[in-house]
Amino acid sequence: MDHHHRSYRNACCGLLLAWLAMAASCSADNAASQPDRARFHAVECPQPNIAGFPDLDFPAGVQCGTVDMPEDHAKPDGHWIQIFVMRAPAVSATPRSDPIVYLSGGPGGAGSFEIASMIRHGINTDREVIFVDQRGTHRATPRLGCPDWERFLYDAVSLPFTANSTTADDAAAIKTCHDQLAATGADLTAYNSTQNAADIADLRVALGIERWNVYGVSYGSNLALTLLRNHPQGVRSVVLDSVSPPSNNIAETWWQAPASSFRAIFAACSAQPSCAEHYPNLEETFTATVNHLEQTPVIWQVTPASGPPVTVNIDGFAFVYTLLMQSEHGDASAIPKLIADMAKGDAQGVASAYLAARGPADFIGLAGVGLAMGVFCAENTNRTTEAAALATAKAELPDFPDRVLRIQPKQGRLFTDCPIWNVGVAPPSVSTPVVSDVPVLILEGAFDAATAPVWVDLVTPYLRNAQTVTFPFTGHSVLGKSTCALSIMADFLDHPAQPVDPSCAAQIALTFTAPPPP
Repeated sequence: MDHHHRSYRNACCGLLLAWLAMAASCSADNAASQPDRARFHAVECPQPNIAGFPDLDFPAGVQCGTVDMPEDHAKPDGHWIQIFVMRAPAVSATPRSDPIVYLSGGPGGAGSFEIASMIRHGINTDREVIFVDQRGTHRATPRLGCPDWERFLYDAVSLPFTANSTTADDAAAIKTCHDQLAATGADLTAYNSTQNAADIADLRVALGIERWNVYGVSYGSNLALTLLRNHPQGVRSVVLDSVSPPSNNIAETWWQAPASSFRAIFAACSAQPSCAEHYPNLEETFTATVNHLEQTPVIWQVTPASGPPVTVNIDGFAFVYTLLMQSEHGDASAIPKLIADMAKGDAQGVASAYLAARGPADFIGLAGVGLAMGVFCAENTNRTTEAAALATAKAELPDFPDRVLRIQPKQGRLFTDCPIWNVGVAPPSVSTPVVSDVPVLILEGAFDAATAPVWVDLVTPYLRNAQTVTFPFTGHSVLGKSTCALSIMADFLDHPAQPVDPSCAAQIALTFTAPPPP
């Protein structure tokens, strides 16, 4: 999950090689060897799920429960934790026998945030779908949340985001969170993709499922690939939505995603006569505006639907972040107009979108920040350097200010925060390419500003039965945005060895917003 003004929507200590090998070989058997612990314990689904948001309540028919897991799968006699599991039965009277396990993104997101909307979307038409709150997330025990840090980020819309003072405040908030979580006795080094994948492998055994289909979105795709590499047993097929490969060091390459998204949007605008006429030289206007705002931020008052007016500070990073969130969660058709308006000094649209991107205050503290920091720090940031990340960013966006590019687009100041989080460096094996013959379907949005479409090419040479469908004019997390994607996935799951029909994706269209008449 994105933890810079995080929305609930979405919206990625060194582990010893000796026990990694043991974890990979043994974890699938842990549930069987611990019958009294690693099994599904049914509980009443909490209602409301999140107070004040009835649309997120658990739908009727869903069965909730917990499964105990070792905090460290190499130490099954040590401390145990719980993940939270939601089983959504198939709607069909004759359901398929192979369910889907749904792996949420983030890291730090949770199936309990998404189950209601995905069921409304129809994901469980023919198959049971198993949603999971992964270790450390919303309804897992413990939840490794950072409410003070998230409150700081929530309020940071009013601060100059790239300023040194804001960096210092961020570091202080993340240290407070780290120290508070460490004081609880949680082993923060155990919240990572290797342990997380072992949880998912043991979950299949605990539920008595012989074979299942794995769906992973964003970080969930990283987790799905880690599962496929370390615990391939019982995996019938895999769907990767908005691919974040384990072999890609996202802390180093993250700016590739916004850069490719902006290029795709600018090209689409140029190809649409009305957009090209109203917004000529859009890329140059955008870059110039980023640089101008970094030198001279715009301060704007926004009055939200409820509550007092909020002062919004739009510097270069805030402007870029707002647009990539607009592509991810909003409507990319408005992006050319937002750029043109901002260039003319009209910040109302950008300021309102920036404020909206932080999500509801009610979600502060609900994300699994401990899992996010464990993954991003040990598996990515601590395995590269800030200089290498800046060089990659400058190669993509050479005319952007360095101060903007030193911040990761969706996770803020990793190179400041990770030394504070102090979870060491994951072994090189975490980034080993995943080699498999299991059928894989990849869904990717051409406008994806969070996971670059080019990252698909990092996994397909090793997935020998993979097929990719690209969705034009579409941002991050394709399945939830598209009934076409849902139908393609359903056909794939029915016949995973056969090519899917991508024709409905080719029919997706988008008309960019024109300025109002003079």
